Amino acid sequence: MTGFAQRHIGPSLSQQRRMLDELGLADLDQLVDLAMPADIRTDGLPELPPALDERDAGRRLRELASRNNPGRAMIGLGYHGTLTPAVIRRNILEDPAWYTAYTPYQPEISQGRLEMLINFQTMVADLTGLPIAGASLLDEATAVAEGVAMARRLSRSGEIVLVDPQLLPQSLAVLRTRMGALGIEVVIGDADLAASPDLARAFCVVVQTPGTDGRLQPTAELTALAEAAHGAGAQVVAAADLLALAAVVPPGEWGADIAVGSTQRFGVPLFYGGPHAGYIAARQGTERSLPGRLVGLSVDADGAPALRLALQTREQHIRREKATSNICTAQVLLAVMAAAYAIYHGADGLRQIAGEIHDRAARLAATLAEAGLVPEHDRFFDTLLVPCVDADDAVAAARAGGVHLRRVDAGHVGISVGEDVTDSDLATVARALGAEPPRDAEWGEWGADARTSAYLTHPVFASYHSETRMMRYLATLAGRDYALDRGMIPLGSCTMKLNAAAELEPIVLPGFADLHPFVPEADAAGFRELIGELGEWLVAISGYDRITLQPNAGSQGEFTGLMAIRGYHASRGDQDRDVCLIPSSAHGTNAASAALAGMRVVVVKASDDGSIDMDDLRAKIATHGPKVAAVMITYPSTHGVFEDTIIEACRLVHAVGGQVYVDGANMNALVGLARPGRFGADVSHLNLHKTFAVPHGGGGPGVGPVAVREHLAPFLPDHPLVDVGGDPRPGGTVAAAPFGSPGVLPISYAYIAMMGAQGLREASQVALLNANYVAHRLRDVFPVLYTGANGLVAHECILDLRPVLKRAGLSVDDVAKRLIDYGFHAPTMSFPVPGTLMVEPTESEDLDELDRFCDAMVAIRHEIDTVEAGDRWAPDDNPLVNAPHTLARVTADLWTHPYSRSEAAYPLGRQAGPVAGRGADKYWPASARVDNAQGDRHLVCTCPPIEAYEQDAEPAPVS
Repeated sequence: MTGFAQRHIGPSLSQQRRMLDELGLADLDQLVDLAMPADIRTDGLPELPPALDERDAGRRLRELASRNNPGRAMIGLGYHGTLTPAVIRRNILEDPAWYTAYTPYQPEISQGRLEMLINFQTMVADLTGLPIAGASLLDEATAVAEGVAMARRLSRSGEIVLVDPQLLPQSLAVLRTRMGALGIEVVIGDADLAASPDLARAFCVVVQTPGTDGRLQPTAELTALAEAAHGAGAQVVAAADLLALAAVVPPGEWGADIAVGSTQRFGVPLFYGGPHAGYIAARQGTERSLPGRLVGLSVDADGAPALRLALQTREQHIRREKATSNICTAQVLLAVMAAAYAIYHGADGLRQIAGEIHDRAARLAATLAEAGLVPEHDRFFDTLLVPCVDADDAVAAARAGGVHLRRVDAGHVGISVGEDVTDSDLATVARALGAEPPRDAEWGEWGADARTSAYLTHPVFASYHSETRMMRYLATLAGRDYALDRGMIPLGSCTMKLNAAAELEPIVLPGFADLHPFVPEADAAGFRELIGELGEWLVAISGYDRITLQPNAGSQGEFTGLMAIRGYHASRGDQDRDVCLIPSSAHGTNAASAALAGMRVVVVKASDDGSIDMDDLRAKIATHGPKVAAVMITYPSTHGVFEDTIIEACRLVHAVGGQVYVDGANMNALVGLARPGRFGADVSHLNLHKTFAVPHGGGGPGVGPVAVREHLAPFLPDHPLVDVGGDPRPGGTVAAAPFGSPGVLPISYAYIAMMGAQGLREASQVALLNANYVAHRLRDVFPVLYTGANGLVAHECILDLRPVLKRAGLSVDDVAKRLIDYGFHAPTMSFPVPGTLMVEPTESEDLDELDRFCDAMVAIRHEIDTVEAGDRWAPDDNPLVNAPHTLARVTADLWTHPYSRSEAAYPLGRQAGPVAGRGADKYWPASARVDNAQGDRHLVCTCPPIEAYEQDAEPAPVS
């Protein structure tokens, strides 16, 4: 173990030796031989370049970034130049307290990011004029598709989607892919959608405002469209520029039912197309149809206000194929940045920024008009459609001056003004079109369409406009959260491994951060080379033949892989193959993705040992044979073992013409040891935010590349605006940007480059070692529910708490919350088996941290036994049911519990803090246990008035 690998892999060689001795093993190779079936093992290491050290990897990435030519991006099409305040960049994007956090399923230790997400929801709700807003979606195109799917759930009639011809082309492409999978027709209307004869057949009308050509529709026109649509029984989805809504009448005021779009221009870099937080907002009463996550206000056990993820019944692991969406998490880190941008600038600041952008566009329009180049529309926000003699010449001249424009057709260019555009940029554009530099002048006016309603009126948007106060606010929120900077997050199936600083540094480099996704390919040479090399490395690691990096989440990777399978079957005349076999233990997103791909889910049972019930698989194949499109298998299994039947399962499905999808969520156990594309699978998605070191960001960004065997390659995604190197037969489009979220790809590139083939293999081996060590230490405390060959587990293990908890009258929630007092984020609760904990320590945690966790679990078992004995602690008053213990609780004047304050707060003693010997560094949860049911009964999903934060205040109900 040398170079960067020894920094990434937590246990030293001596610690590994101690763990191997505890397990009775000679070395890591013996562990793999005993745990993993021999017939799936790979011969040799993946073909990767020699490992680089941190300095050389940084030099390589800087060289790639320098080969991009970002210029000044004035292309538009949903992506705009913005200015990221340094206080936000340094204290959120570059702060591990924010970027290494997990999805806030444990609200007591997530109050900081939950507060910023409810700020985000409030910002979106205020600006759109609609009262219900979600906690972010994946990008604008996905948000459009999700908005239309939501409209389908809300509508009682109609069978088509009627679409504005000015809808962004990438949004149209994603919408067609998503609706096509469900057999829903997408119809492009004409300029007057309200008068369209197709309106009578529509369940939804989608309008882009302003349009792709920059035209800002009059409010009266939009109101008439909404009235006509509602008269026909259709819902109205408005794809709206959120910054423009600081200046013009918002969708909620002219009659839209749902508003969607992107928050990229709220301080989030262009990132060559992503990651960017999409948004969705909707009218009152639609909250249970909303896709994605929703943050709501509740109270904790002390009656204090506390935030949480609301309406958990929308979760995929509960509703599976009936879920509202397959989106598991979205773009929390970027949503946090966008909310912080709105807080830092406030309502007046946003209004000023929007006004300045429009003023610059208006000045340019006026000077072009004087030169005889009269823009096509006199009502616009930031985008001009300008006639010219030769669009190619104009675009080339502007590019030579450092500005990227959009070629619309041979005689028109598109010019979009962002927050970062300067007078010099405007002069360059004017000269490129043969006009004089702009001077003070006006062109067009909004008149009655100017916004008069207030927004961002909550005090949070008026309180942090100085950098000092903003810095302290962000630090305060970060202090309420638990992230990897504090200690281990042992979440099974989520692979919360080290996100090294050397991997993250390059994402903010000029050339990476400020590149528009639709620049000419020559101007993205460095990014295209990085994407190509990373794709080749992932192919070598996974054993497949081709790959797409477009899916910007693991769930979207699942959908993409299944759509490739559908396309393959259709090309062979097998359109009737629509059955997707899914084991009962699979991730809930598997079933939801299959439903979105237009497939019927047939569940395959699990055996008593947690493996796929092969008899049931054979029976389901016999029943559905000619209809079987695919089987989705998570490997190693969701139960945390290497099943020795995987090759037989692949053979059985292939024998009836089906395809094998291996979910790559657990790839961290396989890298360098086995390759799914070589042991029988046809397609896998690979979670870069798990196996390949992209941080989870509090619930996103995620990246889910899809790797396939050669016969499925023609059915991978394409893009309407950029050549992604695909085949002539398109596979649809699944994300707004050609390569999904390339802004975070340098992280995985650096990880693989610095680890090298041998380092990656060692990481997988140590991931297995750490999991087996934890299972070994705890097996007599909480039984390990499933083991594979020779009594070993894979990279995670399931601890069965059910018998002991039942005897004591306790729940798995009690254990999860008590772990907070010990300084830990809980493992995955009750998945895939209710009442259990699934533990994945990853390779990044050293022996001291593993022992600290095991010591905590042993101590909790003793506490459970004490409750069961009944002689010291009552069932309704003990450290577990009262957990977690806040600082306010422990320091309260009154203490009536039958255990001491120190037992509550320092259960392992004051010298057992997250860093050994530093008990003073104890993590204190921000809230006592949160009341989930109360929060759903009285849903409040935007910033409540300050009065609501007073003690014992009852949140106002939302109908």
